[in-house]
Amino acid sequence: MAHEALKEIGNENNREMEPDIIIALIILSVTIIMLVFEVVRIDIVAIACMLALGWTGILTPQEMFSGFSSNAVIAMLSVMILGRGIVHTGIMDEFSKFIIKKAGTNQRNLVGLLSASTGVLSGLIQNIGAAALFLPGVIKVSRRTKIPASSLIMPIGFAAILGGTLTMVGSGQLILVNDLLRNEGHDAYNLFSVTPVGIVLLLSGIVYFLLLGSKVLPKKEIGETGKTEQERLVEKLNLPDSVKFLSIDQNSPLIDKTPEQAGLWDKYHVNLLGIGKGDEVVYAPWRETKLAEGQILAVLGSAGNIERFSKDYKLEDVSGSRYFSDDFNPNVSGFAEIIIPPGSELTGKSIREYSLRKRYAVEPVILFNKGERVDGDFSDVEIRPGDSLIIYGRWDNVKGLKESTDFVVLTGFDVDKKEKSKTWPAIGCFVFAIILAMAGFPISMAFLTGAVCMVFTRVLNIGEAYEAIDWKVVFLLAGLIPLGVAMQNTGAAMFLAESVMKVVVDLHPVYFVLMVGVLSTVFSLFMSNVGAIVVLAPLVMGMAGIADIDPRPLVLMAAVCASNSFILPTHQVNAFLMSSGGYRNADYIKAGSGMTIIFLVITVIMFYFFII
Repeated sequence: MAHEALKEIGNENNREMEPDIIIALIILSVTIIMLVFEVVRIDIVAIACMLALGWTGILTPQEMFSGFSSNAVIAMLSVMILGRGIVHTGIMDEFSKFIIKKAGTNQRNLVGLLSASTGVLSGLIQNIGAAALFLPGVIKVSRRTKIPASSLIMPIGFAAILGGTLTMVGSGQLILVNDLLRNEGHDAYNLFSVTPVGIVLLLSGIVYFLLLGSKVLPKKEIGETGKTEQERLVEKLNLPDSVKFLSIDQNSPLIDKTPEQAGLWDKYHVNLLGIGKGDEVVYAPWRETKLAEGQILAVLGSAGNIERFSKDYKLEDVSGSRYFSDDFNPNVSGFAEIIIPPGSELTGKSIREYSLRKRYAVEPVILFNKGERVDGDFSDVEIRPGDSLIIYGRWDNVKGLKESTDFVVLTGFDVDKKEKSKTWPAIGCFVFAIILAMAGFPISMAFLTGAVCMVFTRVLNIGEAYEAIDWKVVFLLAGLIPLGVAMQNTGAAMFLAESVMKVVVDLHPVYFVLMVGVLSTVFSLFMSNVGAIVVLAPLVMGMAGIADIDPRPLVLMAAVCASNSFILPTHQVNAFLMSSGGYRNADYIKAGSGMTIIFLVITVIMFYFFII
């Protein structure tokens, strides 16, 4: 960048405000205002912007709809499908469990390892998906170790945002950059062009919280809003939530007895959730099931009752060995509250007569009959309309209850089946897409090929692939891309570029680079990251043209700085984690201010000295 080139701008006359420029700037201003104040949903704003450009004659119909055929939109929806395929196999669940197990209970280890893992993942899948993957485990570890969740959640959120700068598919604005550059005849970047900057940013974020986390992070426990529906149900009804695994050895007097004969419900007030032997698990077994040597019992109850039952029948507690524990974690099973409606087949019968366990493989834990709570053995109590049951079971079995007219299920849940047999095909499709992108093929074509391969290999069916696409994001991209075209075609971008350049004309060139970073950071705090880069890219390219430098790295820098959204919880990741961490805006200002400054310093230094 030549300082002399900047000075020449000060002598130029103001660009004449032509009608098309005025119209384009009005549409730009209204779009920004609507995005900032969220007058309507952001995708509606984008569609309205696109239509306004067409109806005012600023763009032709072909130019107006060009966003729908853009490489950015294709790349974005392809990444969504690939990410869904990876999650669908359960790979990410196992990975998160492994990371949390390795980190242990030390806060610094947890922050460092979880942040690094979340950041790396968010470079390949959507950053909000990477944050969501680790959130349940982080909350669980927080409650077990007594480390405030607010001290753990924000670092993984910031890491997810920073990790989005690791690759050109890590965040929406980076996916869009190549399209914006191609539209102006510039070469596109490859998949890992931004990786050096992303690595430094991610490491800086991790070090920031390791060194200053105790000073900038809040240390409060999450409130009621941060609790899951399961946790609120357990607290409200004082339900036992500890599942223990007991082994029947050859000397146990429990052998050849049935659960009813053993007095599980009436004597010990213990519920039998499942019986396992080898790889076979029987959930909510029938009360007349004969128990045998070598079986593992999954039981639910108070610690004292389970200990008494285990001691009387000489059972070995093997909970630490994690027998079948994955089949009884909150993502797979839990409590559900159900009401018996009028006309239910269960009305006038007992649970024994109805054979609830045999039909649905769920374990009844509590009955509310005639307004009174009944614990223990209520197998022969006559069920009346309006009675409610608390049952425990796998979510896919509870789904059967929900689909039946005999019950009204009040508890919300998601059935998330993992196709572990598709693990290697899913990994293969993902790696294949990355290899194609690294080989120089367009990112959109490479990742769409990987997404289609996931359908061909039956990792996902076509319906699941369509469901993986966040159409709001697709229409946001497709609707805003024409705004960038209009800014260039009308000369509005050049008009704004000349106006901005006059501010820095007499300053050192580093301030020119800093201004790009600051503008992008400010825009990203008040509108979507994609919206920020659509507005800024034409402006930055105009500024670069005036200064007679390559616009590509400056546009890339603007896209990177569009991720510098830490001071306010306006980024989708921060907004998603705000409730779980019990954060306020002041918490983000306190922790995010330092991160924002570090982010700007690093990007300005790296782009000015090493890239531009």
